[in-house]
Amino acid sequence: MSSTRLLILGMDAAEPELLRQWTADGTLPNLAALARRGRTAGIRGLAGFHIGSTWPSLYTGTTPARHGFHYQIQHRPGTYRYHRPQDHGLIHGTPFWRALSDADRRVAMLDVPLSPIDPSLNGMQIQEWGGHDALYGFHAHPASLAEKIRARFGDHPVGAGCDGERCTAADHAAFVERLVRGVEAKAEMTREFLREGAWDAFMQVFSETHCVGHQCWHLHDPSHPAHDAEMAAAVGDPVRRVYQSVDSAIGRIIEEAGDCTVFAFSAHGMGYWYGADFLLPEILARLGVSRPIAAAGRSADGSGARRRSMLTAGVGWGWHRLPSPVRERLRGIRGRYGPKAPAKGPPTMPPVNLSESRCFHQPNGLATGGIRLNLAGREPQGMLQPGPEADAFMRELTQDLLAIVDERTGQPFIQRVIRVDEHYQGPRLQDLPDLVVEYSDAVATGSTRVGNGAGARVRVHSPRVGVVEGANEYGRTGEHRSRGMLFAAGPGIAAGEGEATVSILDLAPTWTRLLGVDLETAEGTPIDGIMPDNSAVRPVQPDVRDGYEGDPPDAMQGR
Repeated sequence: MSSTRLLILGMDAAEPELLRQWTADGTLPNLAALARRGRTAGIRGLAGFHIGSTWPSLYTGTTPARHGFHYQIQHRPGTYRYHRPQDHGLIHGTPFWRALSDADRRVAMLDVPLSPIDPSLNGMQIQEWGGHDALYGFHAHPASLAEKIRARFGDHPVGAGCDGERCTAADHAAFVERLVRGVEAKAEMTREFLREGAWDAFMQVFSETHCVGHQCWHLHDPSHPAHDAEMAAAVGDPVRRVYQSVDSAIGRIIEEAGDCTVFAFSAHGMGYWYGADFLLPEILARLGVSRPIAAAGRSADGSGARRRSMLTAGVGWGWHRLPSPVRERLRGIRGRYGPKAPAKGPPTMPPVNLSESRCFHQPNGLATGGIRLNLAGREPQGMLQPGPEADAFMRELTQDLLAIVDERTGQPFIQRVIRVDEHYQGPRLQDLPDLVVEYSDAVATGSTRVGNGAGARVRVHSPRVGVVEGANEYGRTGEHRSRGMLFAAGPGIAAGEGEATVSILDLAPTWTRLLGVDLETAEGTPIDGIMPDNSAVRPVQPDVRDGYEGDPPDAMQGR
């Protein structure tokens, strides 16, 4: 049995309502036991930024206006270029494990999503052995640890990423089995490293809950447009199966760790796929605020994009109507001549005429959209003047966006437009969109690539934009929700009735304070009811090395 002081177990993107339901009915007995001997809390995500920035916000205790990361493709300030933040250090700020390491605490961080390797960490770190977002590939600190893990456990059974086209019950069953094998390997890996002992903080994250939610939600949820009752009966509920596997792993890990403080959590949730961010560029064009560049096969009014979308939707519908044996025989031909995934080259800006556009679309996660103002003095060809002119523009644009109706429901297509500088302030505010569009999740959106393509087409209208329509071509069936859930138990944590709600920013400063270290850079605060009243605290100053605070040497040179 180990002598770990603080054990942190992440269930990446596990849906909190399912965690509550399945701990109550006995499906997840180990999480239920943890709740009985400690306390639970809801976790509140960040408005507009509950997808890409979730993990950096959690482990630094800061918003993206401070750590600078909101999505895997971001606008590069001072240019009209996109870049991948992982090429430039990913975040700006101090992860909680860096603060603990600087205070001579021994730490082990295993598969924490979206976290760069820290080669001077006092302890060990495993990066993307089994992660959902494969930005860097599998690495470890110390470097020799990677070969040791490969020799003992091999590669993760799912491989480097979860996305893929799965058409048959056998496809989905095999995928779920690989996820479960990955959970079991992580559990054994965690227990082996715990036995090394003397860990002040030990963290492992199960990304398998994230993967099964994105890929198999349509088999779990009968209301999803792609739900196939016959296939679901053959495969079972993949989400339930993976959650049960993770619950079993948590029980074994807690037993190995012994009498320590334990946190198990989901930082954000999952539900059916919703929204249609693929319509936002055309909506902005219809409103006259973003002017597309006309090119071969593409018209300035967006009709070319509509025709391509309708053609793709029709082809996808026809493909999924074919009998499964026929699809299997034709799969090679489709792969050779069918739609190709985008090349993994440098990300490119949307095709808009920037000298005539007052704003443009900015990626921010597919359930939320970003809009960046073409602001004079900030952008190379800025049109809008900061101050009253930009303020009036954002007010009018917000009203126009909120007036758009989703014809599937007769209700607003967009539930909220967030002006980012009214919610967030910090040195990296310039990295973020100026407006974030949150789409209504009142109805599920299907995909041309899943099932028979049902529910993939989205048609919206308003007096200003007319009718805008298109089809979702992305193959995931589950999408994130902003709420998570926390379980905490152990020495100094009294069992409590009821469930409070805490900010995602509160977790990192809570964990460092439990080990006597104050994470001074955090915007969150230690969670009431968990902190011992007499905990001794040692302040830790921000780390100023590249990748954590400040820019890498070439980060702002507009390459």
